[in-house]
Amino acid sequence: MADVLAFAEERDGRVGAAGREAVSVAASLAEDLGGSAHALVLGGPGVAGEAAALGRFGAAVVAVGEHDALTDYNGEGYAPLVVETVRAGAYAAVVFPATTLGKDLAPRVAALLDVPLAADVTGAEIEDGKVIVERPVYSGKAFARVELDASPVLVSIRPNAFHATERDASGSVRNLALEVDPSTWGSRVLERRAAAGGALDVAEASVVVSGGRGMRDPSNWGLLEALREAIGPMAALGASRAVVDAGWRPHGEQVGQTGKTVAPNLYFAVGISGAVQHLAGMRTARTIVAINKDPDAPIFNVADYGVVGDLFEILPRLSEEIAGLKSAG
Repeated sequence: MADVLAFAEERDGRVGAAGREAVSVAASLAEDLGGSAHALVLGGPGVAGEAAALGRFGAAVVAVGEHDALTDYNGEGYAPLVVETVRAGAYAAVVFPATTLGKDLAPRVAALLDVPLAADVTGAEIEDGKVIVERPVYSGKAFARVELDASPVLVSIRPNAFHATERDASGSVRNLALEVDPSTWGSRVLERRAAAGGALDVAEASVVVSGGRGMRDPSNWGLLEALREAIGPMAALGASRAVVDAGWRPHGEQVGQTGKTVAPNLYFAVGISGAVQHLAGMRTARTIVAINKDPDAPIFNVADYGVVGDLFEILPRLSEEIAGLKSAG
């Protein structure tokens, strides 16, 4: 038997979608390896309350490490604790979410264990008893199938590339006795600032309204904001890389290969041509609506619905119609 460990990232005391996805992937791999999925949750006091729920996504055992010093993520503090857990459990593989936190933590753990890391993977399976992963290369223009000759196998999974599938597992909680000494860390968190207005994270939204260079000027973003407001609080604003590079929108809204991967129920691509780097971050959306004046724009190749026309005429009408339908309902 070979067990698989998932690092279940928590934020503000809650395990989010990325953590649940990591547990679900670990459960799938463990099942094919004939073992069990375990989860590790680290954070400040109170995170244990979230731990047992991970059994719904396949975690047979959830190890919880609570400490005041772990309330804010610190790679120097987290990495040795993860390594200690990995070694104690003799896991065949370890799954991390490829979030901002995971992209910092996973390489640290790999270095301490002296094993390779397959980062930002979009597929993972077992073949002949070995973990085989798929990851994008050349800015998403191609995909490589990779076999890691290491023990344990370390992978980080792209957020929203996998679905958190519910499974029946015990989710028994085991509290860890931690030895944490923040005085040995070379850095510490002084302050955290939330996004302006408490905006919904584009990676967590069920509806994403994204704009590209076709918006012409940042002052026109009000048209997208009006559409988002008409849809409701489940919607978030997104942006293409060109827009973010131009300074029109913050990097936190960027969707694509070098931004965030999203998988909402509904994705609006407004004034976005559809470069392969952008498609890599949103093509898993359930329904894609493209609005572009160029009928040959690549975005129409992946769109479920396409509107060819002037977005400055279409957006106000669309927002008005949606608002009208909601008020009538």
